[in-house]
Amino acid sequence: MSIDDGQGLAHKPIRRALVSVYDKTGLVDLARGLHAAGVEIVSTGSTAKTIAGGGIPVTPVEDVTGFPEVL
Repeated sequence: MSIDDGQGLAHKPIRRALVSVYDKTGLVDLARGLHAAGVEIVSTGSTAKTIAGGGIPVTPVEDVTGFPEVL
């Protein structure tokens, strides 16, 4: 997945996304789309549990940062 600026100039592809939301409405669909586009999903606590519950691979943020939460 890459972003086109509309002038034919593509930017670097998105490889990893940090997802942390309060309202989980539509979250699994969003995560499914990111995963289908080859984006690694990194997420916090209950957001990660919701994504994983939808059968989508997710990396807990603490595996990346070494800390239990973002802030």
